[in-house]
Amino acid sequence: MSAFRALHQGFLQSAASVPRRPAITIGEAMQTYAELEQVTKALAATLMERRPAGGVPLTCVLGQRTFEGFAGILGALCSGHGYVPMLPSYPAARLVKMIDRSESDVLVVDPGGKRVLPEVLEGVAKPLLVVTLGSTLEGLDGRHTVLGSDDLAPAEDWVEPEVGPDDIAYLLFTSGSTGEPKGVMVAHRNIERFLNWAIDRYELGAHDRFSHMFEVTFDLSLFDLFAPWTVGGCLCVPDMRQRLLPAQYVVDVGLTVWFSVPSTARLMKETRTLGEGIFPDLRLSLFCGEALTCSVGRAWMEAAPNAVTENIYGPTELTLACTHYTMAACMEAHAENGVVPIGEPFEQMRAKVLDRELREVEPGEVGELALAGPQVTLGYWRDEERTAQVFVVPPGEEETFYRTGDLVRRPAKEGEPLRFLGRLDSQVKVRGYRVELGEVEAVLRTAAGVDDAVALDWPRSESGGAEGIVGFLTGSGHDDAAVLREMAKHLPRYMVPSELRTLDAFPLNANGKIDRKALRAGLEAAATETADT
Repeated sequence: MSAFRALHQGFLQSAASVPRRPAITIGEAMQTYAELEQVTKALAATLMERRPAGGVPLTCVLGQRTFEGFAGILGALCSGHGYVPMLPSYPAARLVKMIDRSESDVLVVDPGGKRVLPEVLEGVAKPLLVVTLGSTLEGLDGRHTVLGSDDLAPAEDWVEPEVGPDDIAYLLFTSGSTGEPKGVMVAHRNIERFLNWAIDRYELGAHDRFSHMFEVTFDLSLFDLFAPWTVGGCLCVPDMRQRLLPAQYVVDVGLTVWFSVPSTARLMKETRTLGEGIFPDLRLSLFCGEALTCSVGRAWMEAAPNAVTENIYGPTELTLACTHYTMAACMEAHAENGVVPIGEPFEQMRAKVLDRELREVEPGEVGELALAGPQVTLGYWRDEERTAQVFVVPPGEEETFYRTGDLVRRPAKEGEPLRFLGRLDSQVKVRGYRVELGEVEAVLRTAAGVDDAVALDWPRSESGGAEGIVGFLTGSGHDDAAVLREMAKHLPRYMVPSELRTLDAFPLNANGKIDRKALRAGLEAAATETADT
């Protein structure tokens, strides 16, 4: 068994072995491992010397796609703290809430974060140690200790802190159903296990160049950052122009490893930039975060003919991803509702498909996916009740399983993959009938000949169900009546949408996924407007 390696130690080993290689490129700019190490150690030494004693071992990092922001993450880790990522694009009130919820005494800010810093500091209840990487700002709330880059300790003053396997490596705040963000605690041993699996499986190395399509508040960013930094590879961050032209970005920066949500690939296909053979240098393509349709997956495989392409799956509570499916010529045969399977669990991870009493369903039946193993995280920060609801020990088990809230079909026989069917909360009642919205979306995609579609239960009824379904498509030239007639050939009447709406493009959330909440909000706003006129 290999010795434990904390999250930041892979970076330090790479800095020692390949100091002159590029650690990060942002557009045309580049920073070597040696340069990034100097800033990281200087920041870490400063944090260890100046932060208040006795606080929680968490440092908030307010930054977005900058050298300083990445150094802030590494500096927090090298100081012995876990990091709490926050984006300058968030409303100041949400940033204040995240700082308060984390109970952190320390905030590291990149240049982009400085514009919201005065408002944030004004709203925070307790004094903080604030390190602004760049020039120190004047006129800030005097309750706080504010340091700039000129105030950093020498990098040589840094001393390696003691970090244990169960210490928090990062705390990610995700949306909570109550409106309060919930913090997922991920231990060093959790993310170490994922990285070791990925590095070994995909044979990642120092000559690999990795995409960065995720914000640092999205757990999938951990692969982007720490897979290359652990093996001495290069994190290739797109600038604003490259983010608008992702296909060109792949070619221009010479990527060998691609990782994104399926929506990014779908948009490339819809804009006809996903041509056959255009990514010959990609050797690995990974998709995660939402359902991947077979049509988009096949288009990507044709664009990257030399790449191993895998669909991986996993919520934040299971440390980024925990099942995988290698896409191949036979994937349509394994698919359900036109969606690529999520495959089988990683080594040392165990999957069960459970009914409402947490007992395993029969082979071939549908239930809630739950997983156990070394990637099961520590639970929710300061929320034992919510943790107990989803981190459970099913009957006959001794190990803790995380209930994902995702519906899957249990393999009917050995060797078959897990098939993702949608969220438990996508199972709705329409006029009293139980309906899987994922099935409606699959038929809508086929009937309209599109790569993605969304179905929402609407309008809601007083009984808690819905009176009908509204379908959403993108593009032009759809004959709504013909699409609905085709759907009626395959679905009961109550599952056929009462209305189709065509959009120029689906709204996307901060993580690049289709924003279903925004679509529902649009329906609600339109209904309110109609009622008022």
